[in-house]
Amino acid sequence: MATKLNQIVAVEKGVKAKSAQDLADALREVGKPALLSGIARTYQPKDEEGEVLPPESTRVQVRAEETLKRVAAGLTRLFDVTATKEVTNGRATADVVVDGQTLLREAPVTYLLFLEKQLAELLGFVRKLPVLDAAETWSFSDSADCWATEPVRTVRTKRVPRNHVKAEATDKHPAQVEVYHEDVSIGYWTTVKYSGALPAKRVAEVIERIEKLHHAVKFAREEANSIEVADQRVGDKVFGYLFG
Repeated sequence: MATKLNQIVAVEKGVKAKSAQDLADALREVGKPALLSGIARTYQPKDEEGEVLPPESTRVQVRAEETLKRVAAGLTRLFDVTATKEVTNGRATADVVVDGQTLLREAPVTYLLFLEKQLAELLGFVRKLPVLDAAETWSFSDSADCWATEPVRTVRTKRVPRNHVKAEATDKHPAQVEVYHEDVSIGYWTTVKYSGALPAKRVAEVIERIEKLHHAVKFAREEANSIEVADQRVGDKVFGYLFG
């Protein structure tokens, strides 16, 4: 059964992790001189009456040449998987279609991955755009080049002191006067509010379009990743030269 690009992509991470672990293990092994060292010695007494001692030996536990072969085997798989993915990526393409309209033709899978990431970031940005206050009625003002409300006229008032005579003056008593304040209209304010924000409907429309395109790009990427791969065998050549 033919292998597909999405299957190669799925195993790539695991192959990378295993080869990195193999290399780290090999470095630890060859970094311990005691494991690479061995000795054998026998004892012979000076004369027949001398003490007889048993031979002593320590085996070599790590052989650098074998470690090289093990590292090469692990990295060969990584080299082959990566080469297979990259070579196939050059042939893996798909069209991006939204609402029956083809926006991109034969887009490479690597570009589709880039586009998918960028659209996700753009979607986050658009969702944070300011929207017009729904409590106001807005229309676009060409002169101000932004949104504006209808003019609202309000009265400007001023507090003016007034005298209220509670009792008229007499021969014996002065007049009893109470001071109070009255709001008197002195003019009018005409107010127009301006805003550089966007109508909520406009933001919703842009979000919908980005989401549609994002979905189409993901679909195209899956389609491109379903291409059958031609397995590459480069690792044996590389390590045959390096360690041969």
